[in-house]
Amino acid sequence: QFESIINSPIISLRDLRKLCWNGIPTHHRPLSWKILLGYLPANTSRHKNTLERKRSEYRDARKQHYDIPDDSRTNSEQETLRQVLVDVPRTAPETPLFHNDRVRRCLSRLLYIWAMRHPASSYVQGINDLATPLIAVFLSGYFNGEDCLNGEIMVDVTDEMLEEIEADTYWCLTSLLAGIQDHYTSDQPGMQRMVMRLEELVNRIDADLSAHLRETGIEFMQFAFKWMNCLLLREFKLTCVMRLWDTYLSEGDGGFEDFHVYVCASFLVHFSNELQQMGFDELFQFMQNMPTDDWGDREIEILLSSAYVLSTLFGGSDAHLNVVRT
Repeated sequence: QFESIINSPIISLRDLRKLCWNGIPTHHRPLSWKILLGYLPANTSRHKNTLERKRSEYRDARKQHYDIPDDSRTNSEQETLRQVLVDVPRTAPETPLFHNDRVRRCLSRLLYIWAMRHPASSYVQGINDLATPLIAVFLSGYFNGEDCLNGEIMVDVTDEMLEEIEADTYWCLTSLLAGIQDHYTSDQPGMQRMVMRLEELVNRIDADLSAHLRETGIEFMQFAFKWMNCLLLREFKLTCVMRLWDTYLSEGDGGFEDFHVYVCASFLVHFSNELQQMGFDELFQFMQNMPTDDWGDREIEILLSSAYVLSTLFGGSDAHLNVVRT
């Protein structure tokens, strides 16, 4: 089914979204994500020219913003670059691919260039995490969807390949962030809004858990801000995040904002019984290191199904929120 849709002269976005919601085969994921993010058009005959043009534009941006002497940068620009260079080595510490110096340089450049071209938000911690699934998926596209996360494949990756991956990641990250721009502007109002929505949702679907968190003094902002800021990238293995993003991208504009809140609610409520037995210290530790090391696609799909049920019950109507936890 994927073959027939992807190989159509004009790809039906509606059909592609419907199919991708339930997970994308790894070898189809790079192209599917580029289309779902609006980087590549539905008209497949325009793909080659689009890629050439966008990659050339990125090369120009790199010359303008990155490949320049340090003394030609303003103090503010130097501070942004310093912050990026501090954050990149801390990015995806569990994933060997992101220990590779070439990958780190590629990530540093694209994050800095994004910040220079988006002064309203500039660079904040968390954006570095969001680039990692894109880099990993687009890299796998050169090796028929092979898992590249152990980093061993980098010996076969040419500089030209990496330049293309860097440009594609830049544009797709830009597209993704455009939909959640106020998450990364001053005071991060988008994040605050999502945490409030999560708290309200959990209060209505699992009143006992909500009451227990209040009584023990745990505030949603203490754990859920990170879930919103990094889109659960620090809670799950990268392979799980890729599966999660298949669905988020299929949801259209609201996937990384609206649907993500339902996923976070399902995630929290999944551990409700354990959480209600814990005091403050134990709860705080648990929330900082959720036990998902052994999670795979099956667990993520159960989470997504649960989130979908919540979204159909509560999407757009607060009246439906008065339900008991099942």
